[in-house]
Amino acid sequence: MNWEIVLEITDFLYYEAELLDSQQYDKWLNLLSDDMHYAMPVRMTVERKDGEPFASGMSYYAETKATLTSRVHRLYTKTAWVEDPPPRQRHLISNVRVAPLGGDEFEVQSSFLFCRTRASEITIEQLTGMRSDLVRRVEGHWKIAARRVYCDQTVLAVKNLSMFL
Repeated sequence: MNWEIVLEITDFLYYEAELLDSQQYDKWLNLLSDDMHYAMPVRMTVERKDGEPFASGMSYYAETKATLTSRVHRLYTKTAWVEDPPPRQRHLISNVRVAPLGGDEFEVQSSFLFCRTRASEITIEQLTGMRSDLVRRVEGHWKIAARRVYCDQTVLAVKNLSMFL
C-alpha cells in the first residue's frame, strides 16, 4: 500500500470532519461524487448463530447526492428549526484503514465518535460506529462515492437524525 495515499485519504477524512463540525455543509457537498450513495442500516441485537446484525433492507436513511443537497439547502432556510440555534458537534475519526480497489478507487474503513449538544442542554448526544467508504480520485481531488454508516447502538439515543456522519 502506498503510504502517501493512506496519509492523503486520512487527511481528507479529517478535513471532512472539520467541515461538518464547523457546519460548512456547502463545502462538504463538494467532497461527494455525483453518484454518491449514503446509507445507515438498522442494527439489531442478534445471537451469532442467527446471522447478520443488520435488518435486511432497512436503513435509517439511504440517500444520494441529490437528497443530501436538498437536506443541506434546507439547513440554510428559516424552516430548519431543528438546527436553530445550530448544535455544537464533533466528529472524531480514527482507525483509518485503506485498501486499493484498482485504478483511483479505494475502500476506506474508519471508526467514528459523534458528539452533539444543543442550545443550553446539558445532555450530550453520542453515536459511535464504523464507516465503510468508497473513495476515489476525480480530476486530482478525493471524493466520497459511497458511505455506509454502521452505528454500534441498536437504539439511537439522539433527538433526530439531522446530522451527517
